[in-house]
Amino acid sequence: MTDWPEARSDDNRGGRYGRGSASAQPEGARVMRQVRRGQAAPSGQGAYGGVPQQPSYVDGHGSGGGYDSGYNTGQVYGTPGGGGPGGPGGDGGYAPQRPAPDWRRRIKWTAITVVTVLVVTTVGTYFWADSKLNRDVDLSKVIDRPEKGEGTNYLIVGSDSREGMTAEDKKKLHTGSADGKRTDSMMILHTGDNGPTLISLPRDSNVEIPSFVGSESGKTYPGTGREVKLNAAYAEDGPELLVRTVEFNTGLHIDHYVEIGFGGFASIVDAVGGVEMDIPQDIKDTKSGADFKKGKQTLNGEEALAFVRTRYALAGSDLDRTKNQQKFLSALANQVATPGTVLNPFKLYPTMGAGLDSLIVDKDMGLFDLADMFWSMKGVSGGEGTSMNMPIAGSTGGNLLWDKTKVKQLVSQLNNDEKVTVKGN
Repeated sequence: MTDWPEARSDDNRGGRYGRGSASAQPEGARVMRQVRRGQAAPSGQGAYGGVPQQPSYVDGHGSGGGYDSGYNTGQVYGTPGGGGPGGPGGDGGYAPQRPAPDWRRRIKWTAITVVTVLVVTTVGTYFWADSKLNRDVDLSKVIDRPEKGEGTNYLIVGSDSREGMTAEDKKKLHTGSADGKRTDSMMILHTGDNGPTLISLPRDSNVEIPSFVGSESGKTYPGTGREVKLNAAYAEDGPELLVRTVEFNTGLHIDHYVEIGFGGFASIVDAVGGVEMDIPQDIKDTKSGADFKKGKQTLNGEEALAFVRTRYALAGSDLDRTKNQQKFLSALANQVATPGTVLNPFKLYPTMGAGLDSLIVDKDMGLFDLADMFWSMKGVSGGEGTSMNMPIAGSTGGNLLWDKTKVKQLVSQLNNDEKVTVKGN
């Protein structure tokens, strides 16, 4: 009696099935799509002599073991580890595992991005700041100049210009409403290898007006030996004649000119958040608006302007005022150069904007020259340099006479960039 139904004779089963098999185990070649058939055994080596090796059924992986339908594993198609391409142990349709992040590459590109942003910001800031400088003074108009010495000499001028100020500003700052411009303070700052030297030139200094070329007319005015107060040179023909007069009476070559008016000075102080000063005595001056008690205090723009302009309440009048101006400008430069200002864009840019808008400089003045000037003034307040008044020998008719011997020695030391040993008033 045959085991097979009549419709399924041995001849119809093909070479896939062994003949005369007495196994009771059903053949399930059609049970699962994922079944892999093993490689056929070489001829003559099959269990029944030439019968091909039958597929094995194990957990869908095609390795040894007993019969299994493959549906009891709990695996979900398309999940990692299910035997798909890229997955361990299989070649079904499963997604590969995500590679670990390359932190070294990420850090590299982050650093490149940060450096690029810093470079672009720095370059943009430089051109913005450079474009705001008012290069209105032409030192090429100055004639018969002394030879340039070692180091760099800046002529720093505080003028009483009220340009851009409203009537309310003038009243608040006690500036009055006089027309034109006069110099309220003048200083020479020398920078070199032996530390900075800051020298105040009292406005009442007695000087000779030399021959000069008019800054506007271009006409030559010969010298007549006329003697005036130093601030009169500025009032007569502006910065170019002032530089010519200082160079003629000192023999010192001036490399750069920097000027700031009342309003600009107050704006810088306010932008930087005020400047701390240790005021040595009570000061009250109705003309400048000064009203201070002795001791440390932070001065805003209005108070700072009153402090540097005060002279009638001081025993030494203009000489004492120039000393206060030196102290304050050094303290201001020190405040501007602090990390709290330089590293804080919300303070740095307003300070730079206020300062650059209000400064008048010579045509050859650059931002690096301006930075050198401020840094050197900071050095004066830090004890790295020297501050002094021009040596005075006496006075005549209200004009202060310079000590010519000491002035000659001082200028020689500055021209040779030597350490200054001359003492001023």
